[in-house]
Amino acid sequence: MTASIVGWAHTPFGKFDTETVESLVVRVATDALADAGISAGDVDEIVLGHFNAGFSPQDFTAALVLQADPALRFKPATRVENACATGSAAVHQGVRAIASGAAKIVLVVGVEQMTRTPGPEIGRNLLRASYLPEDGDTPGGFAGVFGKIAQAYFQKYGDQSDALAMIAAKNHKNGVANPYAQMRKDFGYEFCRSESEKNPFVAGPLKRTDCSLVSDGAAALVLTDSETAKTMGKAVNIRATAHAQDFLPMSKRDILQFEGCTVAWQRALQSAGVELSDLSFVETHDCFTVAELIEYEAMGLTPRGQGARAIKEGWTQKDGKLPINPSGGLKAKGHPIGATGVSMHVMSAMQLVGQAPEGMQIKNAKLGGIFNMGGAAVANYVTLLEPAK
Repeated sequence: MTASIVGWAHTPFGKFDTETVESLVVRVATDALADAGISAGDVDEIVLGHFNAGFSPQDFTAALVLQADPALRFKPATRVENACATGSAAVHQGVRAIASGAAKIVLVVGVEQMTRTPGPEIGRNLLRASYLPEDGDTPGGFAGVFGKIAQAYFQKYGDQSDALAMIAAKNHKNGVANPYAQMRKDFGYEFCRSESEKNPFVAGPLKRTDCSLVSDGAAALVLTDSETAKTMGKAVNIRATAHAQDFLPMSKRDILQFEGCTVAWQRALQSAGVELSDLSFVETHDCFTVAELIEYEAMGLTPRGQGARAIKEGWTQKDGKLPINPSGGLKAKGHPIGATGVSMHVMSAMQLVGQAPEGMQIKNAKLGGIFNMGGAAVANYVTLLEPAK
């Protein structure tokens, strides 16, 4: 792969009444260019990841990035969207522009503003990332879809409530050290495991602590070719990328397999010539705790049906053999959809140059993996990153 990340920016994730999609985009675009030490006039292409689906009345948002600097006027700017993997779709689009020689410097921005939307409408918007002829009437919206997945997993492999609570507790504990995280509170295993007034069941066996947050936020990064990156102040090389798109209807596949996730991981690892065991950490898509559980299996960390072993034996803790979601993941960090994949790349790049916040840094991180998923394992993106030599 010929692309490198040479600068980045990240807003806190949360609920921001005074922000707009435009203000969030402008903020991170400006800060990412400054972080890279690149002027706006040097940018060859802009890619914006923005899901929207009704969250923002302002659509056609690619040109909003130009608001960051008059020198961005007339630059090619494209908005991409692939459900909850929108951010990684934008990053991969930028990587392809670099790899093809069409651009030397690409500005990638991911953004979403969700919290101004009324609750029931949020559910309807998110459900648009499922197959409506089959799932359009699912109670609880997208949480209901994953509630059904969790219920089917429990029926096949036994009650996994302990494992899901451990995953939630791990990610919330990790999120305490992340200044960008929406929820920086260590709830502990007992709170996450127990049903309560503050932690009710939401859908099937999933409780509130099993579900990612409704969020506002943005992230951005600057990509360039690896030769140019050698002249920059810092650089993280993109070792491999892979994208596997699966059928949208869950009825056309074994939904407990996350086969697209497996294919994407296999392609990326093979392309990089490495094994899963070579990774220092992974940022994975824990939109719901059951997703992280199944992803352990899909990435090859455990055999099918044994994902609980990875969390129960401490493998995925920050000091385990493969730390997963040291940032706190979507569970604690938040999930502003279009920003999530870009955020994962920013968090991972920070780890690999030793600039992760204190308490979040993985010691001697040499190779990072990212898995970002759209829908119920429909759009599957894997990126492998390493520090520039």
